[in-house]
Amino acid sequence: MAFAAKHYPGAFLIFTSSSSPQKRNNSSSKPTPRRLLRLSPPPPLLSSPTPSRARSFSCRAHGVAQQSTQTTTLTLRELCHGRVPVSILTRAEEVGYVTPTDVQEQSLPILLSGQDCVLHAQTGSGKTLAYLLAVFAAIDFARSTVQAIIIVPTRELGMQVTKVARMLSAKPKGAAEKSQKECSIMTLLDGGMLTRQKSWLKAEPPHIIIATVESLCRMIDRNRLKLQSITILVIDEFDYIFGSTRQVSLLRKLLTSYSSSKARQTVLASASIPQHNRFLHDCVQQKWTKRDVVHVHVHPVEPMPPQLHHKFLICTRKERLQVLLQLLDRDNPKSAIIFVSEQSEKSKKEGHISSTTLVYEFLKDSYNGELDVLVLEQDMNFNARATSFSEVRHKGFLLVSTDIASRGFDLPQTTHIYNFDFPKTAIDYLHRAGRTGRNPLSKEICTVTTFITQEERFVLQKFENELMFQCEQLSLM
Repeated sequence: MAFAAKHYPGAFLIFTSSSSPQKRNNSSSKPTPRRLLRLSPPPPLLSSPTPSRARSFSCRAHGVAQQSTQTTTLTLRELCHGRVPVSILTRAEEVGYVTPTDVQEQSLPILLSGQDCVLHAQTGSGKTLAYLLAVFAAIDFARSTVQAIIIVPTRELGMQVTKVARMLSAKPKGAAEKSQKECSIMTLLDGGMLTRQKSWLKAEPPHIIIATVESLCRMIDRNRLKLQSITILVIDEFDYIFGSTRQVSLLRKLLTSYSSSKARQTVLASASIPQHNRFLHDCVQQKWTKRDVVHVHVHPVEPMPPQLHHKFLICTRKERLQVLLQLLDRDNPKSAIIFVSEQSEKSKKEGHISSTTLVYEFLKDSYNGELDVLVLEQDMNFNARATSFSEVRHKGFLLVSTDIASRGFDLPQTTHIYNFDFPKTAIDYLHRAGRTGRNPLSKEICTVTTFITQEERFVLQKFENELMFQCEQLSLM
């Protein structure tokens, strides 16, 4: 199902076309208007005359769903035909990617045309597969040079993106031994000396590099890597990176100094973009993207999955540890993540114990359940973080973590989230809650429980209004 869209004052018109994929490229065939969806008036950025030609493409998921009964939805293979290598599409089908999600259906025609794009859709909507297909479409497998870079905010998210990329690039079942040159993928996620990667880059450069911005910029500054041959640059969870004082300056340098937006396709992906119209304007003005960048914003019918229940409990900070223990005993989760705040630099200098250590050590001593108690935080060394991440993949766990686990962690066995420390923003709440209820085929009830003080109740109500969910109050036993 293909869509074309135009903005009208106070409305958004969606067209559908029932022509075959081959006829869709025929500019002479005019789509038939099917439905008019009422939205708020266009934002000033898009309606007022500006030098930018950035476009915002927005679609409500329920409008798409209702149209699907009248028209035939293209498969992922049909949507990518002639652009993405056949071997990649075959592997995608082998692992279960057959029907595109809403964000893939809306973004892939834009991504595969080579246009710069801002992907804006909820967590678990399929953004990763969309931009990876664009990456594989942009690569010439016969060239031994770095052609694509994917930037991630954390090592853990990088590991998951790499897993999907390598799964797609593997040879399909029954394929000839040398049907084409294999796609090589390198990770720069360790944050150390990266000796092995230096040798790899010198001997035979990979086609794709998946990296944290710090590791990538370190390699560039030491003249181990140059970006002249880059055809596509992807920044995943870019709002998280722009909000990080440690990463934002390096990212700006990567977008403007190390490479030029004129010579590459730039893809920015995230579930949350604060003031997205302003951000789209900045992309053009700061030359992070080309002037014709397209903003693809897929609105879900419900920001939160229907099987996700939200609860809160008012208690003092001194009571929280014991309350947490009572809840774990009552809820009996299959697996759970307990989110705590990152320790401030001032607190570290004063020698205070971090919330992560406090909760972890308390549970190790007091929790008598069957789940393994693990910890994950930003300041842990590489080996410790790798061990924690690998240990939670295939068994039940209680993971005590800072917000480092709120982005890109795909742990379908997670049934409960406990916000031991109150999230700073509604976006932080959204990403924490997004770590559970991630199995679309399951109707199992999952729960997000937030510990708050009486003064924080007003802020939680604002989150409820902004994210459109209802929170049930629990009482102390």
